[in-house]
Amino acid sequence: MAPSHGLVKLALALLAASKAVASPISEKRQELCTRDPEPPNPNFETGNLEGWQIIRGNAFGDRSVVDGDANTYWGGRFRQDGRFFVLGTAQSGEAAIGEIRSASFTASSVLSFLISGGYDPDHLYVGLIRDSDSQILLKQTGINDEALIHITWDTSQWAGQKVHIRVHDSSTSESWGHINFDDLRVGPRALTNGEGLTFNIIGQANQQGKDKLPVCERYAADPLRPQYHYTPYQGWINDPAGLSHWKGKHHLFSQFYPSSPLWGPMHWAHAESTDAVHWREQPVALEPKPSAGAGDTSGMFTGSAYVDQGQLNLVLTDFTDTAFHPGVVQENVIVASSSDGVNFNMSPRNPVIPAPPAGSPAFFRDPKVFRDPTDNSWKLAIGSSTGDKGRVQLYRSNGDAFSWTHVGVLYTGDGSTGGVWECPNFFPIGNKWVLFYGGNGLGVYEIGTYNGREFKSEKRGLVDAGPASYAMQWYKDEAGRNLAITWMGNWDMKCKFPSRANGWAGQQSITRELFIRADGGLGSRPIKELDTLASGAVQNLGARQVGGQALTIGNNNQARLKLTLDLGKTTASSFTLYLFQNKWESTVLTYTTGSRTLSLDTNNAGLGQPGKWEAVLAKPADNKLNLDIFLDRSVLEVYAGDGTVMSALIFPRYKENTGISVVGNGGTASFSAISLTPMGSSWC
Repeated sequence: MAPSHGLVKLALALLAASKAVASPISEKRQELCTRDPEPPNPNFETGNLEGWQIIRGNAFGDRSVVDGDANTYWGGRFRQDGRFFVLGTAQSGEAAIGEIRSASFTASSVLSFLISGGYDPDHLYVGLIRDSDSQILLKQTGINDEALIHITWDTSQWAGQKVHIRVHDSSTSESWGHINFDDLRVGPRALTNGEGLTFNIIGQANQQGKDKLPVCERYAADPLRPQYHYTPYQGWINDPAGLSHWKGKHHLFSQFYPSSPLWGPMHWAHAESTDAVHWREQPVALEPKPSAGAGDTSGMFTGSAYVDQGQLNLVLTDFTDTAFHPGVVQENVIVASSSDGVNFNMSPRNPVIPAPPAGSPAFFRDPKVFRDPTDNSWKLAIGSSTGDKGRVQLYRSNGDAFSWTHVGVLYTGDGSTGGVWECPNFFPIGNKWVLFYGGNGLGVYEIGTYNGREFKSEKRGLVDAGPASYAMQWYKDEAGRNLAITWMGNWDMKCKFPSRANGWAGQQSITRELFIRADGGLGSRPIKELDTLASGAVQNLGARQVGGQALTIGNNNQARLKLTLDLGKTTASSFTLYLFQNKWESTVLTYTTGSRTLSLDTNNAGLGQPGKWEAVLAKPADNKLNLDIFLDRSVLEVYAGDGTVMSALIFPRYKENTGISVVGNGGTASFSAISLTPMGSSWC
């Protein structure tokens, strides 16, 4: 569903007006005629603060205007406009404070700018200030990243009034205690890059009042928000937890911090579904214990669910921040139970596992309950460590959810997959047992055998070959399928959430079905229920021979793309798919026929994590390569026929990032089928 709210309507009107200029006037004169007056030096291309006034402090000065073309940071490019921008650490360091203001100007109907730096709405922000009474009309903080993002504000209610911009830093923090700024634009110029591309409208102010809309419209209004991947409306989520299918409802819980789009004291968000596709928000299931003060991160960490004696039991980690609660066990296991699947009560017998096993480090988290057919008992696997090697401990239920006995060490790694393992899952598929966990910031699986006490690994691989997957959780539905959902993120890219500027961060994958691949590895495929999201006419291109001239497949950023490549008839050395494409940006997916390598390149894709990732696919038995690709505004999931999956967060910068095309390299790529299906919303 296309956004239909105030700022979008305003944008369309202003763009139309900016084009309605007599044709004999040159493009440059058109820009001058339609451009609203901006204050002097709006993008610092003088190389200093000329035209800006230092109000207070020493955070800003001429040294804070830096040449972004000559500098990069640990996460890549700053993405400034032109050469120069204000870098909040360059003048006097991270903890310095100060404030600068622009010259006064007359407000137009729309205004935009580039911002980055720390997320702190109270102490780090860009503010629009009315001259007459010094009132802050609008303000925006950073996103805990250095890459500048484009913020757009509807200023129509103050049009004609005298205003100015202030860049404010009163944070003394040595971590993300600064703010960066560039490229102030007023009027129609605020909406486009000057090269025919329209900025996606980002900014916390644009979300105000949207919570009163029906949920479908509320979610559709944000151009960055996926429409069929679960996200919080506001706040932060990461690990999926408590996945279960009970009384005909799929339950998805998520690690959740409602107060800001940053990780914080963990709650459990809750959504339910009849088909594991269409979600409905439920009340927050769990909340942390009362805080001992600002900075206390104690909370309800990840866990799992199982049904016993007519109750849905959540078995989870109770984490205590020992910096605020000295002498307390850092992590133990507790249970919360529900008879209706909505309201959960803590057991009076908590903690049900009061501490890690003797001799184990304090790290002890993320219990995952499973039914063990070797002795027909409930058991749980829980993440642990030896100090330098990841480890999984095994416990057995004494008959209910509230009493557990330590069995022993289920499995210890060799150190190559990290010294600490999180979110272990352990379950049988066929005659094999699957263990997967988070280690070194990646989702790792191991497949092997199990004797009721110990696991022996025979094969290891990545749960997801792309960058956007961590803390996947498995569950079995009432039909007996092995299903899973993963957090589409990882801790290496934790700063690459431009959606923070809209008040939310974090998304869960679509529901996947797990299986053992022909090569003995762990495979994933989309569940069949996703077919119900099809919305609108399918573009069926049929069989196509694609050479060096690109074939346009369509224009859609909320769709499902299916391709079948006939390898026997293909002469191309590779083919390349361009997704979320415009003339400046695209996400690039390439399959090389000789090496059977699928590569994903996001270096010029948008505001998400840049990089390149590869996976070697199995040789298809029928000599046909199948790809099933899900595009969802800012999210990409690619499923290959052999069970390989690659996921990424894209966060395109422009509304025009909708193109989809394919080209054959060094010959002809022979596709026996290509189809593009528009996808609807999980919330409608």
